Amino acid sequence: MPEYWFAATYFLLLAGFSLGLGSVTVIDLIGFLGRTSTYWTETATRAHKVTKPLIWVGMFLVSVGGGMWYYPLGFVTTARIQLVLAVCMLLNGFFLSFRVSPFLCDRERQGTAQELLPARWQKKIFVSFLISFCGWWGNVLLFALSFAAHTAR
Repeated sequence: MPEYWFAATYFLLLAGFSLGLGSVTVIDLIGFLGRTSTYWTETATRAHKVTKPLIWVGMFLVSVGGGMWYYPLGFVTTARIQLVLAVCMLLNGFFLSFRVSPFLCDRERQGTAQELLPARWQKKIFVSFLISFCGWWGNVLLFALSFAAHTAR
């Protein structure tokens, strides 16, 4: 792999994980605190408007960087696992963007954003958190292992 290709790949992955995983961590922490606190519930409703686009940008950058990383390596096992994780993360992102986000924005317009979320929504969001957490951190781990294996040569 030429040096410029490796540098561009590494930059895209690093930028993508910084934006995406950083934003996911922020909103997950605020959302966790919002399970039992009306203050943090309202904060999560407001913060998700900022973190949501950053997560999508991060996902895009990681996808492009991942494609660049695996292009010369082929569709190896690590790439297959990461593709499955990425599809799960995309579906999860669609759920969050097109179901949860409108629900939160509607609550804000109705003046109920400071109230705790109904238990049913909290359960759905918790499952979404698990998918997100495992997806992002699983991809970080797999890229780290792949980099270590292929740069040691």
